[in-house]
Amino acid sequence: MDPIIDLGPQTQILARLVEGVRDEQLTDETPCPDLRARNLLGHLLGLTVAFRDAGRKSLGGTTDTNPFDAVPDIGPGWREEFPKALDELADAWRDPGAWTGMTRAGGFDLPGGVAGAVAIDELVIHGWDLARATGQPYTPDPTALQATYDFQLASKDDPSRGEIFGPVVPVPDSAPLLDRAVGLSGRNPGWTPGS
Repeated sequence: MDPIIDLGPQTQILARLVEGVRDEQLTDETPCPDLRARNLLGHLLGLTVAFRDAGRKSLGGTTDTNPFDAVPDIGPGWREEFPKALDELADAWRDPGAWTGMTRAGGFDLPGGVAGAVAIDELVIHGWDLARATGQPYTPDPTALQATYDFQLASKDDPSRGEIFGPVVPVPDSAPLLDRAVGLSGRNPGWTPGS
């Protein structure tokens, strides 16, 4: 990823989605197999902190943890933690140094630019997951969405992507960019609860 992308507009969108989750929705299903809304929120909070630290090059426990080692969950203070962590994530990636050199996330060493691209992808795609699961409208930041689509398209034939994403769901070229990005991530853009 060559240009530095401001994650702030997308983190603000995600913060509004998180704020809109009602307590009774925490056990609702999501487009992520085996994850209820509370687990998706736990995953989102964990990756927000991990990619914040990856951007800061503050490597350790948060950046070494494989997100697939355990089913994530939220703690009692999650509503207060989310906005702060999302703001810190955006601030970390506003530093040009975050996008250079090497860093680590999810226990994997990777170039800063790749880590930034993954962070954006996670924010956009899981934003869609959360919006769909909780019945909220969702329009991601256009710059972040384009970066997500480009990232997904560039990695769609990578044999290692099966460890992270499901098989690509075919979506017509005429479909909205968000639907095409969601399809590339292995999700059905038409997913609704119970489908």
